[in-house]
Amino acid sequence: MPRKTSTVSRKYENLDVVIFCGGRGTRLSERTHQMPKPLLELGDFPVLWHILKIYSHFNFNRFLLTLGYKGDMISDYFLNTYPLMQDFSIRTTDIIRPQVKEDWELCFVQTGLESKTATRLLKCRNTLQSNPFMVTYGDGVADISLPSLIKRHQHLRKEHGVIGTITITRPYSKYGIVKLDGEIVEKFQEKPLLDNFVNVGFMVLEQEIFDYISEDKDVMFEDTLEDVAKDRKLGYYIHEGFWHAMDTYKDYVDLNDMWRDNPKWKIWND
Repeated sequence: MPRKTSTVSRKYENLDVVIFCGGRGTRLSERTHQMPKPLLELGDFPVLWHILKIYSHFNFNRFLLTLGYKGDMISDYFLNTYPLMQDFSIRTTDIIRPQVKEDWELCFVQTGLESKTATRLLKCRNTLQSNPFMVTYGDGVADISLPSLIKRHQHLRKEHGVIGTITITRPYSKYGIVKLDGEIVEKFQEKPLLDNFVNVGFMVLEQEIFDYISEDKDVMFEDTLEDVAKDRKLGYYIHEGFWHAMDTYKDYVDLNDMWRDNPKWKIWND
């Protein structure tokens, strides 16, 4: 897929990206007892690397990683492991760290071992350089058009005064749906598309969002979004393409199978 170019105003061109990386990932405890979920491998690289590639495809290259559970492993990966995965040579009398090809600025923000996501976001406030900024989860990938999301936020900001726009999509059921007719099955549908929408991350937020987050109340960011929605200041962007989160061990297996066969979220060229 060719690199996209944005048609939004200059204010929205160089947005910081906050990625939630601090949780324990308890539903994937088979693997997360060894490492934080964002480092779980998806092919040869962590799922976090895939998320960074999605954003950098659209020239968003400054990331704030909210470290918590086993956060030292995330910083060590980018400081030591990832550079050594490149092709490189050394001069033994003057050893220089190998350079990676991606021009990413990674801000490792220490947000607490047990903090909930709203608190983790609040701890990023002084490190943010853009307003608005973007936020996503450290376990979900999508073939999303970020310029379209930002353009939608820009419109909703102007027309309705929103302070945040979330990306929503209709997920598939994890179960087959059975419709009954008396004592027989009238219809069976394997894992149909559900009617309701879910928030999949890939959010655009104004810094006014911090007015809804208290230093004295440790809550999930979804609770914050609920408060914003009550004030009718939360917009949405419908993503009709591919999205998948690495939430369970089955998700881990499925995503790795997709990476080998048909990685729909791989919108970058290299």
